[in-house]
Amino acid sequence: MKWLIVAALVAAGRAEPAQYFKEQFEAGGKEAASLRVPGTMHELAYSQSGAGQGREREIRASLLATLPGEKAGDAPALQRWTAIHGATRQEAKNSRLPNCHSDSDSAAAWRESRMEGQEAESSCPKALDRPYRRRNEAVISRSQEGPGELGKAVFIPKDEQEKMKELFKINQFNLMASDLIALNRSLPDVRLEGCKTKTYPDDLPNTSIVIVFHNEAWSTLLRTVHSVINRSPHRLLSEIILVDDASERDFLKSSLEKYVENLEVPVKVIRMEQRSGLIRARLRGAMASKGQVLTFLDAHCECTTGWLEPLLARIKEDRRTIVCPIIDVISDDTFEYMAGSDMIYGGFNWKLNFRWHPVPQREMDRRKGDRTLPVRTPTMAGGLFSIDRNYFEEIGTYDSGMDIWGGENLEMSFRIWQCGGSLEIVTCSHVGHVFRKVTPYTFPGGTGHVINKNNRRLAEVWMDEFKDFFYIISPGIVKVDYGDVSARKMLRGKLKCKPFSWYLENIYPDSQIPRRYYSLGEIRNIKTNQCLDNMGRKENEKVGIFNCHGMGGNQVFSYTADMEIRTDDLCLDVSRLSGPVIMLKCHHLRGNQIWEYDSENFMLRHVNSNQCLHEPSEEDKMVPSMRDCRRSRSQQWLLRNMTLGA
Repeated sequence: MKWLIVAALVAAGRAEPAQYFKEQFEAGGKEAASLRVPGTMHELAYSQSGAGQGREREIRASLLATLPGEKAGDAPALQRWTAIHGATRQEAKNSRLPNCHSDSDSAAAWRESRMEGQEAESSCPKALDRPYRRRNEAVISRSQEGPGELGKAVFIPKDEQEKMKELFKINQFNLMASDLIALNRSLPDVRLEGCKTKTYPDDLPNTSIVIVFHNEAWSTLLRTVHSVINRSPHRLLSEIILVDDASERDFLKSSLEKYVENLEVPVKVIRMEQRSGLIRARLRGAMASKGQVLTFLDAHCECTTGWLEPLLARIKEDRRTIVCPIIDVISDDTFEYMAGSDMIYGGFNWKLNFRWHPVPQREMDRRKGDRTLPVRTPTMAGGLFSIDRNYFEEIGTYDSGMDIWGGENLEMSFRIWQCGGSLEIVTCSHVGHVFRKVTPYTFPGGTGHVINKNNRRLAEVWMDEFKDFFYIISPGIVKVDYGDVSARKMLRGKLKCKPFSWYLENIYPDSQIPRRYYSLGEIRNIKTNQCLDNMGRKENEKVGIFNCHGMGGNQVFSYTADMEIRTDDLCLDVSRLSGPVIMLKCHHLRGNQIWEYDSENFMLRHVNSNQCLHEPSEEDKMVPSMRDCRRSRSQQWLLRNMTLGA
């Protein structure tokens, strides 16, 4: 097969991946293909010539910005390409389309003209002379057969793995894979079948989409924007507001503004003067918006078919309902699109970290088994949600005293429920999100300090006496300066909000925060003077034992009224004689997770095995053991109720 290089403008180090996909297309016998590297605003397009083709394929080249260190109008990418592949600049220039040529003096001039939205002079009426009505046509694919189409994974060849790893560090996702995927890639329809036939009112409120970004990759940011535009009724889109939280990358400056100014939906770019964080940047975007509903998205999302209408319809039914889509997973390694489950909802653990949990049976019963109905969720992840604009202001927007991000999702969740609103996951709405394992950004003062400050603020305002439990679990947080929360407490009084105990009893009875317990604190062995310690271990691992430090944290266990020994959502479990003692998810089915405490003899007896918790054995001195009960000091344990300052 004969392949003609149409536009040879590839980013540094990204020519070989494009060649890899070229070979894949050849192997598949495709009639034509367009390979895109839109994330760097450079594109490599291939077109196959052959007898019987009735028309030439439209060629699109994305030339809207530079790599770091390049200047607008330069063409170093072309020079890199020719050095790698041996093609001359003139050969690349003359081979843009079969039997045609460009009259531009150089690729750089052609690039510059495209940046200005002008057409390049050419003798090719169907391609380069086509009026350049929309800049995004340069990076948009009409095919569903390219890299990542239909949400499929993109795999980088072995000889590119080292470059891929280096690029990965920039945004903590596979930038090379993202840059190979079209900005408007196709996605599967992952909705429940019952959702696909639902109809919605014609008079839905319109919405402003607010997207905050800081040093975001071009491809992920613009793929978010295009997915909103392409999969939303335009009459429902008041505007898209991009809030730049003091990005340092050049391609997110004027190039971004030029790109979005001719999109089909009004797009505003707002610049924060200094790094302010997600919370304050979202507030800035909300202030500049004019839509009836505010929809907040992260900068690395992809909206799917029918995502918007069910969110707006639910708000139309009840303006005090805050709605979230099902958050699908976009792999940070391959950008594969994976449908999220409609059978999970939001909660939190002892340390106020957001967690996903299975939807309880009581919520399934409330919906009478109809999974297409919204799920009431105790908390939201916080990145993606819609809220009535006026209600957002009435309920107190965000706590502007919080820094960067972290904790704001739980603060808003508690506030919504305690102050008369409701929070739901609309199961007929799906939006994908790139979940990163590590944040690529630093926080002023450190990540831990910022999150501790934010969590301290929400605990002081919304958790009442239960804040002390949180402080026992995380004793270091008590020393954190959390600022002035008097205005937030006044807001709570003004809105006549309910106590946190009401929230736990009525909205989140499945919470891991113990409300009925015999003891909450350390469990100390009398003989060794050591304490049970979860050691920071995870589910299905052994519980540990360590010198008692009296600082709470990993040595806080709850012996509950249900006779469970809990550390967060894990219960001590013994499945066979002589142990070991494993931490498993609390299942509330009794069985292997039931312990009886003899307060006279200080013994903890595992009911099913009829054995007692014992000091560590010689074989493993870092974990407790199980032995037949014999009232020895090695089997005596003190259960201590911890209080602040104890």
